[in-house]
Amino acid sequence: MQCPIDGTTLKIAERQGVEIDFCPQCRGVWLDRGELDKIIDRSTADAPAPRGGGYEERPRRKKRESFLSELFDF
Repeated sequence: MQCPIDGTTLKIAERQGVEIDFCPQCRGVWLDRGELDKIIDRSTADAPAPRGGGYEERPRRKKRESFLSELFDF
């Protein structure tokens, strides 16, 4: 499968039992229907319970980038 952005051949990574297509060149990520929900469900099951009465702070960009780099080996 080719990257719709730059035409590079997509690579496949498996994380938490979900196959993820990604472009090593532009770092685009493509998921099939329902795969994002599976990843979120499985990652939140492993996450510790929020502190402070259930208030969850919005994730910062650096945290999101770290999460994505762990998933896709960027």
